[in-house]
Amino acid sequence: MAFLLFQLNSLRSRLILLVMLSIAPSAIMTIINGVRERAHAVEVAEDNLQRLTNLAAANEAQSIAGARQLLRDLASVPDLMGDEEDCTRLLANVRRQNPDYVNLGVIQLNGDVTCNAVQAKNTVNLADRSHFRRAVHLKRFVAGGYVFGRVIQRHTVNLTYPVLDDDGKVKAVVFAALDLVNLDRFVADIQLPPGSLLLTADSEGLIISRKPNPESWFGKPVSPEMRTAMAGEPGKPVLLTGPDGVERLHRFARVGNNGLSDYTVTIGIPADAITASARHDQMLDFLALSATIGLALLAAWFVGDVLVLRRVKRLATTANRIASGTLEARSGISYGKEEISELARALDAMAESLQDKELQHLKAESQLREADRRKDEFLAMLAHELRNPLAPISAGAQLLQSGHANEAAVQRTAGIIVRQVHHMTRLVDDLLDVSRVTRGLVTLTRVPLDVARIVADAVEQAEPLIRSRQHRFEVVLPPAPLVVTGDHKRLVQVLVNVLNNAAKYTPAGGAVKLTARGEGGNVKLIVSDNGIGMSPELRSRVFELFAQADRNPDRSQGGLGLGLALVKSLVELHGGAVEVQSAGEQQGSTFTIVLPRNQQQQPVAQAPGHPTSPGRKLRVLVVDDNVDAAQTLQLLLEAGGHQVSVAHTAIDALEMAQATSPELCLLDIGLPDISGYDLARGLRSLPATAQATLVAVTGYGRREDREQADSAGFDHYFVKPVDVDALLALIASLP
Repeated sequence: MAFLLFQLNSLRSRLILLVMLSIAPSAIMTIINGVRERAHAVEVAEDNLQRLTNLAAANEAQSIAGARQLLRDLASVPDLMGDEEDCTRLLANVRRQNPDYVNLGVIQLNGDVTCNAVQAKNTVNLADRSHFRRAVHLKRFVAGGYVFGRVIQRHTVNLTYPVLDDDGKVKAVVFAALDLVNLDRFVADIQLPPGSLLLTADSEGLIISRKPNPESWFGKPVSPEMRTAMAGEPGKPVLLTGPDGVERLHRFARVGNNGLSDYTVTIGIPADAITASARHDQMLDFLALSATIGLALLAAWFVGDVLVLRRVKRLATTANRIASGTLEARSGISYGKEEISELARALDAMAESLQDKELQHLKAESQLREADRRKDEFLAMLAHELRNPLAPISAGAQLLQSGHANEAAVQRTAGIIVRQVHHMTRLVDDLLDVSRVTRGLVTLTRVPLDVARIVADAVEQAEPLIRSRQHRFEVVLPPAPLVVTGDHKRLVQVLVNVLNNAAKYTPAGGAVKLTARGEGGNVKLIVSDNGIGMSPELRSRVFELFAQADRNPDRSQGGLGLGLALVKSLVELHGGAVEVQSAGEQQGSTFTIVLPRNQQQQPVAQAPGHPTSPGRKLRVLVVDDNVDAAQTLQLLLEAGGHQVSVAHTAIDALEMAQATSPELCLLDIGLPDISGYDLARGLRSLPATAQATLVAVTGYGRREDREQADSAGFDHYFVKPVDVDALLALIASLP
């Protein structure tokens, strides 16, 4: 426990420190009160001691004053200076009446005692006594110092009074010898604490009264320290150590006033006795304080262990379990309003939150694994879908290269190549569309549209696949026109994707139905079939990227699993929604597209297409580092009667442009030396091609690529593989 008090690295030691700090004010106040009580006890003792000292001095002064009155009366008696025998009888009689005095007498001016209450064998001369000389000199009462009587052999003090004649001159001195035992008797009734000291000293510092043991101390000098204290201020308390080694507190008082005597009375009380009561009370206070500290430490040690430490240990154990991965661990502490309960509540909430996040993490990890699996499946499908059209294209190209095909075979082979290229183009377009939609790069041209027109254009594109599958196809339109606001091309794309999906996953000879109708403020386009249907698991993810039904030999219908994801994104861009319903596998599917209805505006008329009339022959510059692509485009344009020049680098293109002054430049962007953007800027700076039509023919199809092409000076933009019909239509439209 003592170790914990000094090593504040545990909660218990800190609790003990807090208890000690809380008790410290009480301990300090106890000490201060003890000091104050001690000081008060000393102050009270000093006051009481001064009163006792003054009382003792007053008693002695009263005795001496009585002696002075007696001597004054004797000095006025005429017979005192008369016959010696009469004087002796008179003084003896007075002594018998005043037993406190051991002798009375008259001292002549020469110092001889001529009249004495106690007869002396020889003549006594007191001329050498200071009290006699002072009485003659001062002509007043004088209380002398300690004297050991020559005649009476007793410890006395001689009290003298001058006898004056009619002229006021001293003619003799009457004296009284006061027994010191009788002087001490006046203070015998004063009750003092054990070990106390009371003494009276004359002007020479000789003891004339003492309590206790007065007889053995009469006539002995006081200590120098006592003599100095007596000469000082009478009321000043002084601590002095007596010959017995006891330290006492002394107070002093003069015996009488107005020159009555030169005696000084002092009373000394042992210092320990003065503070004994205060020390007793202080000891009781310290015992109570010690008991309080002990109980407080026990409370901090044991009660703190039950109420605090055990709960904190439970919190620490729970935290360690959570840190080790046991996220279901809880503190098990009942929640209250105190801080530990708040900490337990926060710890449990943190564990619960971590557990939820762990579940979310596991779910996200599972989703990532699923997405990775579907990505791998997509890559496999992509490779499969790209190889499918490449096979007939490669076979057709080899047939054309052999030179053994007749005209009919050439036409049939060309048709196969064109169809497969269109199929690959749609695959690539789907990938690009999904990329643009997911990155928010699709810009819609919103105008009022007739739903019937959207349906007609979509059916026109999807009907070849439906017909090839020999499906029964039905279109149901309402009698009144329905109008929506949107992008015609994108809505046609949405409906074509849904129709193609129904055609692909409906067995040959099945039924596909397209219904358009208005419901409230919406227009619904419903495509239903009696095909392979969907499982609940597939329905939940059919609109996700790369989602497809199981691909086995009898379900190898092509596609990358992008169409329906693109449908959902484009419909939502139009402010609509799409959903699917299916009773299960082999139960058919129903897709419902919901679009906001426009009831206030008329649809915008779609411009009918016109056959492209052949234009004039142009000088054309083709720039592409892909030699095969450049030569194929050259053959196509030369077949139309155009004069075509081909370059495979930007530097060669600039030189060729200066030589041929082309009117139309078809430029690739990704050239080996400089980019097509810089080439376009260079052609614009040449006088020969400043007014030429610049067309970008590139594999880059992002919006930012188109914007960069516009800023570089391109007039038109085509994404590879080039839509030949669109390119020829553009050439035919040039002035």
